[in-house]
Amino acid sequence: MNGSAVTGGTALVVIDMINTYDHEDAELLVPSARRIVPVVADLLGRAREADVPVVYANDNFGLWRSHHGELLQRALERPHAGLVEPIRPDGESLFVLKARHSIFYETPMAYVLWRLGVKHLVLCGQVTEQCVLYSALDAHIRHLEVTVPRDAVASIHPHLEAAALEMMERNMGARIVTAGEVDFTGARSAVPDSPPDQREDRP
Repeated sequence: MNGSAVTGGTALVVIDMINTYDHEDAELLVPSARRIVPVVADLLGRAREADVPVVYANDNFGLWRSHHGELLQRALERPHAGLVEPIRPDGESLFVLKARHSIFYETPMAYVLWRLGVKHLVLCGQVTEQCVLYSALDAHIRHLEVTVPRDAVASIHPHLEAAALEMMERNMGARIVTAGEVDFTGARSAVPDSPPDQREDRP
């Protein structure tokens, strides 16, 4: 199931890219992250130009007393700041802290997307075979459409990335495309007509 255009009520979600890269498996992840940073930066620029909402969903590094500005500053002070600077949030970006793999687990993400009138997510970031995969599944069970640009997601294990992308496409109906195929034109969010079903918003 492939496609290029994205529909109205779309948001770009950037997963775990505000990163210190001082965690386990970081050495395996950094080369893949370095490859996708320019692609994610281009997606961000095009989404912002089209007035499409941008939501950063990010691990909290275990610092629940920190806000997103502190997390960003910490990442920018580390050796891999060059992977963060080009894709840093702007003044209009939204930020959701998460504790586990999925962007929905114990977070306000479902409510935020409903308030924005979002029915379609473009997911980018890391790690494809972990947080991106589980987030796509949770979006699917909430009846949200999902697009994943394969060149805008980073992996630790390439063979697992390939399997994850296939699972998202086959099992979750996700559109697996290239970032260049994503067209944000006409994809602004819309005001929702009614509140979300609370049963669908449970983690």
